[in-house]
Amino acid sequence: MKQYSFDKNIDRNHSNCLKYDSAQVEFGTTDIMPMWIADMDFATPDFILEAIRKRTEHEVLGYSLIPEGWSNAIHSWLQKRYLWNVSSKEMGFVPGIVAGIAFLIQCFTKPGEKVLIQSPVYPPFHNVPTKNGRELVINPLIYKNGQWEIDFEDFEVKAASGCKMFILCSPHNPGGRIWTKEELLKMISICEKYGIIIVSDEIHADLALPGHTHTTLGSLYSEKQEKIITLMAPSKTFNMPGLSSSFYVIQNQELLTKFQRFMDNAELSHGNIFAFTAAQAAYENGEDWLRQSMEYIQGNINFVDQFLKKNIPQIKECVPQASFLVWLDCRELKMSPKDLQNFFITKAKLGLNAGDSFGTGGEGFMRMNIGCTRESLQKAMNQLKTAVDELFS
Repeated sequence: MKQYSFDKNIDRNHSNCLKYDSAQVEFGTTDIMPMWIADMDFATPDFILEAIRKRTEHEVLGYSLIPEGWSNAIHSWLQKRYLWNVSSKEMGFVPGIVAGIAFLIQCFTKPGEKVLIQSPVYPPFHNVPTKNGRELVINPLIYKNGQWEIDFEDFEVKAASGCKMFILCSPHNPGGRIWTKEELLKMISICEKYGIIIVSDEIHADLALPGHTHTTLGSLYSEKQEKIITLMAPSKTFNMPGLSSSFYVIQNQELLTKFQRFMDNAELSHGNIFAFTAAQAAYENGEDWLRQSMEYIQGNINFVDQFLKKNIPQIKECVPQASFLVWLDCRELKMSPKDLQNFFITKAKLGLNAGDSFGTGGEGFMRMNIGCTRESLQKAMNQLKTAVDELFS
């Protein structure tokens, strides 16, 4: 078995990299360590890069069919990791998860209709429905003992208010929470009761950390014909988000037919050569790399938790169960969201995602991307410690 290293510092500056090259626009300065947008600083796995190189050896990049190997690789991956049997006819390409959410909203709801989300959550959950003229209904999550929990009483009240669609973030971003099977079933039951379509964004599903198991919502689909649509991708898993290689799974035949027609009518279902090539290579060859990367990420999570407890007790880590994103509870610093963001930029010289950008409940928090080398992470935490020490000196 090949051993991979995640300790190599790769200079991503001036590579047209959103995370690094937009620092001036995002934070007003380039004098920061960018630890915000959710891609990792690790090299994209060699087996993916090699598959792309091999494809480019052919001298024509013409119109392409969707390769059978792509759907076979997804089928095998879902079967092995989630015991979820999905046929090639029940899946299809979408050019990104957020784009997929937008298409599903346009396909299954009408302007003015209600879309339910839980907050705080990934900002496009707020932005995409409203940009498409839908009414946003929010079920606020409860932060308890360092984890996010669902207020099911409020969830049902909101569901009963006429919502047509519920967009679930599973695992949760930014909290890294993996919803239990019981929680998922309860959400399914409530949505079924009120005829609500569930769109489950599971882009972080494969990133369950050691000791944790993700249950994909679609695997709970039963003969009751629940209205469940799952969106997944290898992009976060294998650090290839620039390839837009996402896919949907719909096992409800009525919903599947309607969405396929929507995608075909808009000429959106064809994908591109490299998205299919990279995704197939990832799912066919990626188990060892993924396991080793998650072990490294877990080490980073442990490092942050221990560092904060020892050196910066005013900030606490919401210990994630999945992904390479850490939700930092900074409320003891007693700053407004604007002042907190400014503190991280100007004093700690760190570019993080402001908690309030994730909506209701995010105030006083910051999201930090720890998909980086331990060396970089140590530097970042030391900068944060110096800044906090000066604040309380």
